[in-house]
Amino acid sequence: MRVLFLSTWFPYPPDNGSKIRAHYLLRALAQEHEVTAVAFWPEGNGQVPSQRIPGLERVCMTPVCADPFRFVSLPQIAKFASPIPVSLWPATAMGRVVQGLARSKRFDAVVGFQSPAACYALLLPGAARVLDVDTALAYQMYERYTKQHGPAARLRAWVSWQKARFWEGVLLRQFQVCTVVGAQEVGLLDAMVDRRASQIIVIPNGVDCEHNQPGLASVRPNTLIYNGSLTYSANYDAMRYFLAEVYPLIRRQEPGVSLTITGSTVGVDLAGLKLDDSVRLSGYLEDVRPAVASASVCVVPIRQGGGTRLKILEAMALGTPVVATSKGAEGLDVVDGEHLLLADEPMTFADRTVQLLRDPALRQRLAVNARKLVEERYNWAQIGQRFVELVEETVKRHAAKANP
Repeated sequence: MRVLFLSTWFPYPPDNGSKIRAHYLLRALAQEHEVTAVAFWPEGNGQVPSQRIPGLERVCMTPVCADPFRFVSLPQIAKFASPIPVSLWPATAMGRVVQGLARSKRFDAVVGFQSPAACYALLLPGAARVLDVDTALAYQMYERYTKQHGPAARLRAWVSWQKARFWEGVLLRQFQVCTVVGAQEVGLLDAMVDRRASQIIVIPNGVDCEHNQPGLASVRPNTLIYNGSLTYSANYDAMRYFLAEVYPLIRRQEPGVSLTITGSTVGVDLAGLKLDDSVRLSGYLEDVRPAVASASVCVVPIRQGGGTRLKILEAMALGTPVVATSKGAEGLDVVDGEHLLLADEPMTFADRTVQLLRDPALRQRLAVNARKLVEERYNWAQIGQRFVELVEETVKRHAAKANP
């Protein structure tokens, strides 16, 4: 089977949630089928990677030197007047590459990774179509709308939300199957988008259990970690909240505690964070595993955004116990007190974190249970195989419909 995989994100290095998901779905497909991948490579990312990508050696990879979000610098009036959300505007360079591939060979299936890549899949009318959506664009626009203040800002955000609802629905209706990370996203799509005949299937996020093993590093006492780049708005909001309202309560009980925040801080308003000498900003780490494995507790005080928190799955696989908000653990089949600790109020979050810092037996019990959970339910090896089988079934149904 020949598969064309079109991605908004270049899947290497797999250092954020979207890139990790794209990487492992691609890898699973390439283990059994002939896969060609076309992905955006923004010019600011530096030198274009070679075609042999570690872990994706069997994928014929074509980077497109363009930014799928390049229109954000347009004047506000141009964005407002456009009938299509700017994030769904097609890029000429990507369209040209896809059209060339469509002329050169026949593909049985085309997979669009995230809504901005969906329009290019329509350039292959004869192929079965699958669209993977981690979080609906319409929901992202809705969240942005709810946070605006002032009539002008709210009007612009409302218009963007309505345009996303309409156009995302138009795109989804042209795919046989849409995959999402959890039941929460199924409900969001149904509430936000008129998808009609498009089938929605849950393919959860996962973790590479072979690559992420417990005992990778010695645990340092009284250490907390948040493994998420502050350049992403949901991560920045989580740390702003945690540092202002939770962390002081933890330090009041455990003055020797320290916190490490991983990920790039380029362009981040650090003045908006209540930092002190006990907080370390690691910057971008090529391998985040040792930092997570050496922490006593992984904190995930997420309050906004969608999708599944890969940072929780990674910590669980590495044997680092987790304290999270309910929003942070959204979409995961976890039990409070068995796989992690949940807390939605500042004092509760602080108390449960201190409880973990002081109780090694509890840390060990949560770590063992969490590792078992990810091995059984969230291992990319099994999840990737389910995705491959779904694409294969979609191709068979498409062929049967085309040749009754």
